[in-house]
Amino acid sequence: MTAYALAHLRPAPMNDEILRYIERIQATMDPFGGRFLVHDRQVEVKEGPFPGAVVLISFPDMDRARAWYDSPAYQAILPLRTDNIPGETILVDGVAPDYDAGLTAAHWREALGL
Repeated sequence: MTAYALAHLRPAPMNDEILRYIERIQATMDPFGGRFLVHDRQVEVKEGPFPGAVVLISFPDMDRARAWYDSPAYQAILPLRTDNIPGETILVDGVAPDYDAGLTAAHWREALGL
């Protein structure tokens, strides 16, 4: 199942270290099948505060997403970003193509006796 790396990055001034990170990240993702779906895009906020930008990277599965994040190549460049841009990064599994939120709600209702 497809997995994703999602980063919420706060506003920060561009500098040489950030540019070096951007120049090198693709090479760290390629061996793991990673590809950008969203890269450093400002968001249209609909609910709550959300300063900054979003990065969304897809991987073929969670094992490869973890392997990329933990890889020596990515860990070597990570401080170029984390030392310059505050934010959070998560890894998350996607849902199956036939996922149905209504069925999930029905299971929860049954489990909770509602």
